[in-house]
Amino acid sequence: MKRLPNRFTILSFTCISVFLSGFVINIANSHERPEKTNILRIPTRKPLQFSSNSSFKIALFADLHYGENAWTDWGPRQDAKSDRVMSTILDQETPDFVVYLGDLITANNLPIQNASLYWDRAISPTRARGIPWATIFGNHDDMPFEWPIEWFSASGIPQLRCPSTNSTTSEACSFRGTMRVELMKKEVEQNCLSYSANGPQELWPGVSNYFLQVFSFDDPRSPVAFLYFLDSGGGTYPEVISTAQASWFQNMSQELNPELSIPEIVFWHIPSKAYKEVAPFWILNPCIGSINKERVDAQEAEMGIMDLIVNRPTVKAVFVGHNHGLDWCCPYKKLWLCYARHTGYGGYGNWARGSRIVEMTQQPFSLKSWIRMENGEFLHDGC
Repeated sequence: MKRLPNRFTILSFTCISVFLSGFVINIANSHERPEKTNILRIPTRKPLQFSSNSSFKIALFADLHYGENAWTDWGPRQDAKSDRVMSTILDQETPDFVVYLGDLITANNLPIQNASLYWDRAISPTRARGIPWATIFGNHDDMPFEWPIEWFSASGIPQLRCPSTNSTTSEACSFRGTMRVELMKKEVEQNCLSYSANGPQELWPGVSNYFLQVFSFDDPRSPVAFLYFLDSGGGTYPEVISTAQASWFQNMSQELNPELSIPEIVFWHIPSKAYKEVAPFWILNPCIGSINKERVDAQEAEMGIMDLIVNRPTVKAVFVGHNHGLDWCCPYKKLWLCYARHTGYGGYGNWARGSRIVEMTQQPFSLKSWIRMENGEFLHDGC
């Protein structure tokens, strides 16, 4: 396998760490003072590697929606159910990695300053099992708080309910939202198993734009796959992957994988308009899946990312969430467009919860997927 150029050398920090390659860290001229816009000082992370049996399994958790109706008895009950879904799947599948595909929280229902308290609860089942993870943002994760009309009736504004935590203070439990950058910053700083990143500032307000490498079991310097994560917007700004993000993907993928020799997988939250093109009326061959209960709710515009992806033969699949009533995968050009499975008990819909599992094998490279349900049922949909 082609090895990365010297400027991708891993830096060592004191955090018992975990390898993050979301940014290019240039140390070629380490004696010079770096420009702030080009250098990001972050802890490195332990390299992600295929297991000894040459596989790498990823569990996708989509649309958890923690904190929904947090001031009611109903809301906390839904969060507890979401805890159980993830715990069941993690214990049965024992994945090597977890990807949180956006909408971890329903920020428009969270009347507290520190929404990261709920964000932290969403990642806690994975963290408790010592499994590394990465997160991307959905359209609900930083939505402004929506004041319920019933709060202005005779009963008045209810007492705030913050999730139980040793660090909760009255200041952290007040009427103020939490922005994308804050959520990601706290996650990364407080969790050595987090491989997430606040992406390059020139791509903001899109924040969760970064990449990870998965290395060979035999050689932690030889990448076997690249995982790309993109912020598809929504919440405080339009639901779109911008031209700047598309250019960033193009530049990074060409630099990291110029010979098109290493497979690539892409993750974002809101489906692109290409999903509408392939959406099945019935789930029939060549599409696979188990539920097809709503129309594709796509991004507001297409700014070039799909053209770039379909012209890279190394991109094998795109995985999204957002539509709770869809879990199909369909071929598009030379790749697969896939939905995850609605995992959380927050959000709309009464369909059974679960997780799409993605497994890569190394020699030769292959990609297969199935769905593990909350009751333990295994749905082998054939991808």
